Amino acid sequence: MLQRSRREVRCPMLEEPATLQPFAGLRLTGLASCSGCAAKMGIGTLHEVLAPLRGAFAADANLLVGLDGADDAAVYLVAPGIAMIQTLDFFPPVVDDAYTYGAIAAANAMSDVYAMGGEVKLALNITAWPEDLDSAILREVLRGGAAKVAEAGGVIAGGHTIFDVEPKYGLSVTGFIDPAAIMQKSGAQPGDVLLLTKRIGTGVLLTAQKEQRAGCEAGYEAAVQSMLLLNRRGSQLAREYGAHAMTDITGYALMGHAAEVATRSNVRVVIE
Repeated sequence: MLQRSRREVRCPMLEEPATLQPFAGLRLTGLASCSGCAAKMGIGTLHEVLAPLRGAFAADANLLVGLDGADDAAVYLVAPGIAMIQTLDFFPPVVDDAYTYGAIAAANAMSDVYAMGGEVKLALNITAWPEDLDSAILREVLRGGAAKVAEAGGVIAGGHTIFDVEPKYGLSVTGFIDPAAIMQKSGAQPGDVLLLTKRIGTGVLLTAQKEQRAGCEAGYEAAVQSMLLLNRRGSQLAREYGAHAMTDITGYALMGHAAEVATRSNVRVVIE
């Protein structure tokens, strides 16, 4: 159930600046009700609210992957042999370090392009920031995101920032691909083997760390390093060795995303 924020609606730019929250010792994860992709809307609700959009637009032969495919990103043919991949992703803090949060959010957003088999070229920042939270923290978030986009061979060319009760950061990402090489959830075939490019269980560790539970430190650090790793090389290897289908495993976890692949490909996925 969605609820309106109880915070009074105001225009912060027309008012005196609020007292800033201090940088040192601040736990970014403590400012968010949900961490990372755990904030995603449930699959059932999402399908329900998107239903009116399906069939609302005239058919376009150049739209190679759109809403009907429910894939990781949209793909549009822009010229013979060249297709544009478009996606966006953003979420609340998953770690307390601002720079690392920005880098993880950027890697997560770009992963959708890699799941389609493409390469990242252009990105725009998407930022929601509390008006009383030090802008120096936001600068670190943006620095982390920029470094990760540069690592991917892309460039950040702009973005949009608003005030919000909770911090959120991510990217709108544009990539490109040969239309003959597009990877989708719908390509899985009987006999295929399921391969993961990263560790699973990240969400459990993030929640444990957010709640400051003892004993999760080692696993948490490993999860952070995994989240910082681009899926670029994994995508390249999958294409090189003839993968039939790919998807990005995030908020719906292994079982949820495996079910999507099974449904779209009309196959059974067996996990033992």
